[in-house]
Amino acid sequence: MDPNQSNQNEPQSNHQSGADDTHATPAGSSSELSYDDKQMAMFCHFLAFAGIIVPFGAIIGPLVLWLIKKDQSEFINYHGKEAINFSITMTIVVVVCAILIMAVVGILLLPLALMLWLVFIIVAGIKANEGEYYRYPFSLRLID
Repeated sequence: MDPNQSNQNEPQSNHQSGADDTHATPAGSSSELSYDDKQMAMFCHFLAFAGIIVPFGAIIGPLVLWLIKKDQSEFINYHGKEAINFSITMTIVVVVCAILIMAVVGILLLPLALMLWLVFIIVAGIKANEGEYYRYPFSLRLID
């Protein structure tokens, strides 16, 4: 009996050794999330593109969706806060870069900041749609 019990325990210990997994979700697995939860979390990030058309739309778009859907799911609540915090951070960065254009440094920094904004929003939206809790690499944590 002891050899059989040790064989049964080995797969369990191997399964639990995934503590270093960087894509682990803090509260449950992505299989518990509904399709709508993943879609709304993705839209929280992608609504930042409204800033291309509407002034401050990068903040207003995710904010409105987050306020409407935050009580529906903890997953949507998390991604909504992340999207808003990142949009506020990037708005500040873009304003500073625009001011620095007078010092010529902004001419180089502004396109770089806009490219990072674009890439990080797309990555965050994809991760949200995959059911992962994505955290932007740099962002002011204004909404907790």
